[in-house]
Amino acid sequence: MNIIGKNDYKNLQKLILNRNFKKIFFLTGYNSFYKSGADKIFKNISKNKEVNFFFKKKYLPELQELKKIIKLINKFKPDLIIAVGGGCVLDYAKLANVYFNEGNIEESVSKSNFNFKKKHSKLIAIPTTAGSGAEVTPFAVLYINKNKYSVENEFVKPDYYFIIPELIIKSKKILKASTGFDAIAQALESMISVKSNEKSLEFSKKSLKLSIPNYINFIKKPNIENTIKMCLAANLSGKAISIAKTNGPHAASYPFSVYYGIDHGHAVSLTINEFMLKYYLNSNYSITSFDLKERFNSIFKLFKIKNIYELDAMLKNIKNQAGLENNFKKLGINISRDYNKILSGVNDQRLKNCPIRIERNDLKSILLTKK
Repeated sequence: MNIIGKNDYKNLQKLILNRNFKKIFFLTGYNSFYKSGADKIFKNISKNKEVNFFFKKKYLPELQELKKIIKLINKFKPDLIIAVGGGCVLDYAKLANVYFNEGNIEESVSKSNFNFKKKHSKLIAIPTTAGSGAEVTPFAVLYINKNKYSVENEFVKPDYYFIIPELIIKSKKILKASTGFDAIAQALESMISVKSNEKSLEFSKKSLKLSIPNYINFIKKPNIENTIKMCLAANLSGKAISIAKTNGPHAASYPFSVYYGIDHGHAVSLTINEFMLKYYLNSNYSITSFDLKERFNSIFKLFKIKNIYELDAMLKNIKNQAGLENNFKKLGINISRDYNKILSGVNDQRLKNCPIRIERNDLKSILLTKK
């Protein structure tokens, strides 16, 4: 059951009552639950149920906190997990639902052994941001010793998702700016990823048709209509990357979040212009099964522009309007000094999805020549 729309918490209530869930484990963040208004929605839904709450404290999904969550789930033995929050909360819930022994996680991740056979319980994902589309993806992010890993398996994917715009419309402007840009970046990256196919391309195009005209108003003049459209855009971008995956901008984003505390979507925005220029200007060396220049032409049409330089200008303008700082120096990032540290945190798995081969020297060029 996949629901998006105004007041659809009634459908959520119906699902919980009809399935007769008795023990509900809520995984959320304090702001996600109370400031969004989710507490009011779940007050009636959880009535006469045995309920246990875990409020995450970490900014990123980290191993030690995940272990605490798994211990609680093993002890409580819920027949339903409800995750209410942003990407970190949803990733925690997706991971905690498939790992039964917290002591096995590091070995599983290091060996990419994700042969999951069962889940603790049914999982409902309810995002409080319009961004990552994590409610529909079969993978989740986990950080171990500041290194980012991706856990992927169909069992990781939530059983249900409900997108309730009333929980999203009240979020802070900077959060909307960051998460909304993540949706745009995911759709763009998936369009040109080596794993892109007709299905993912369809999701990407539909996503951008919604996000491009609604993103800035969603930040500055939010209403239910543009919030629903950005929720749909994020959801569709999540479906696109489930197939095609992200590439360069996402690969390079993780160290900016880990070492400088920059929100994920904002971190992605820092290098997207440089990667797009690099891809297009080297399209003759494409390793894709499709014509990379033709795919860029499709992007230009969606943005209603003519060439790569207009795309560069438009992305800069969008970031400026959204209030996403694009200057490394102003963000306290010293690339020349911290280059090796930043490079160590780049995700090689995502780099493999780039439409041209990106080597370490290319990354250095992208980071050092950024303007």
